[in-house]
Order: sequence, then C-alpha cells, then structure tokens
Amino acid sequence: MDSPKITVIGSINMDLLTETSVIPNEGVTVMGERFSTMPGGKGANQAVAAARLGAEVSMIGCVGDDEFGHTLLDHLAKEGIFTNKVKPVTHSTGVANITVHKANNRIIIIPGANYCTTPTMLLENSDIIANSDVVLIQLEIPYETVIIAIELANRFGVKTILNPAPAQPISRALLNKIDYITPNEHEIADVLSMEPDSSLETLIEKAGHQFIVTKGSEGVFYLEDNKVIHVPSFSVDVVDTTGAGDAFNGAFAVAIGRGYSIKEACVFANAVGALTVSRMGAQTGMPSFKEAEDLVKKAKIK
Repeated sequence: MDSPKITVIGSINMDLLTETSVIPNEGVTVMGERFSTMPGGKGANQAVAAARLGAEVSMIGCVGDDEFGHTLLDHLAKEGIFTNKVKPVTHSTGVANITVHKANNRIIIIPGANYCTTPTMLLENSDIIANSDVVLIQLEIPYETVIIAIELANRFGVKTILNPAPAQPISRALLNKIDYITPNEHEIADVLSMEPDSSLETLIEKAGHQFIVTKGSEGVFYLEDNKVIHVPSFSVDVVDTTGAGDAFNGAFAVAIGRGYSIKEACVFANAVGALTVSRMGAQTGMPSFKEAEDLVKKAKIK
C-alpha cells in the first residue's frame, strides 16, 4: 500500500519558540538569541510528518477563530492535509511556549481550543475513521475523546496508534484496545502507574507487546516473543529535538499503514526522527519519504 489513509485526531498549536544560550534562574532575566512562531501541536506535527511521507491524511481537531487559527489551517492545507473536519471555535488557539537550550527543549502547553475536540465531533465524523487504515491519537485533547476515538476505530476494524503524551495513567482495559502505544522512556512508567526507577526492560515486559518505546539517541525498544528487541537510532548532528517524537509517530503510522513489520516500521520511523532533529522546527524539519528511505538504505540497518 503506497498511500495509506491516516486520520489524526489531536492538537493543533502555534509554537512560540525562544532560543537561548542561558536558562534563567527564578527571578532572573537574561537575553535570548532568537524568537519565532512555528506551526505545532502533537496532532498537527504528526499529521504533517505523515503527509510529507506520502500518506493521505485527514485531521480532526479544533483551532481558535483567531489569527493563529487561520494561519495554522492554511498551513495544514498547504501540506496536503484534509482540514474540512478541523473546527474553528471561539476559544483561543492552543499555544506551546518552547525554550530551546543547547539543542534540548522545555515546553509549556496552553491547550486552548484543543479541549473543544469532543466525542460528539468524532461521532459526527465516524465515516472518516471507518475509511482509514490507521487512526493516530495523542493526549493533548480531552481524555474522553481519546476513548471514543479508540472505540470507534475498534468498531470499524481500523488500526490504532496512541502516543501517550503528555503522559498520564491509562487503564489496562483501554490499553488492551489499542494496537500500538508509543511512549518514550520517561512516559511509560506514568502510563502504567509504575515506579519511574524501574528498569526500561522491566517496564516493557510489564507493558506488553503493544508498546513501542522510544529512547532518544538510543533508539526504540519493544517486546517480541517475550524478548525485548532493540532497534538502534541513526547518528546525526542534532540541531533541535522539538518534534522528534511526533516525527517518529507520524512515520510509524505511515509504515504500519504500508504493511511494514514492527521492526521495519521502527527503522523507518527512527530515520524520519533523525532527519527531523538535524533541522530547526517541529514541522519545518519533517523529511520526505525519499529522504527517509535513502537514510535507511545508507545505514543498512537489519
């Protein structure tokens, strides 16, 4: 399958990006280096990643009826994403305040209009979910909406991917309804309500085969035949880690939609994540399918 149909149900934000060489202590003011506004939000980031990789992407979510909202809708449309189910509401568009320091980031999210993405919206657009190959969801929208999204996808036999970020405890009953769950090494303990000092291997063994756990430059870990499998990352010069996880998730969804095995999907998604962090910006750094495929072939990861 060359062009899988992916429905992304999630957040759409404007990123307010500050680059600085110094992180101020409480009560201290410092001079930063650069400020910019960039399209963001985990849902939108993952939608753009998937679209640039050749998927047919539909987005379900909300933006504010304001300048940020109009700009973001135009941007998504230019990326080839179907936005007719993105609803402008009277609330302010969601924003993410991002501070980039030495290629690492600190992020504060104000959800705004994203929390108007209701279960009713999904029920009204269930035909889009029914006609998808993969439904991709995050946790920057109301939790009850996430539950309905998974239940609808299950009803129609559509594969589901949940990126559980920002992390929160999720019931085992709901986890068991999801095909793939993609926390990073910090989020998995919160999702499972386990002690964070447990080893990653212990957490994965407890989590089960649905979990695909990312660990930055160390790559990806998952369980297969009761054995933890490690898929290494790609070595690149890191410029900005913002959006790395979203790039991985969008790519993983495309790979699953194309019928890749779990390992093939992880290798491909690692390549997309690596290319993204080698560039500035969450969405602006997302690569094309050819770029990712070329990196995979060059690295010869088996």
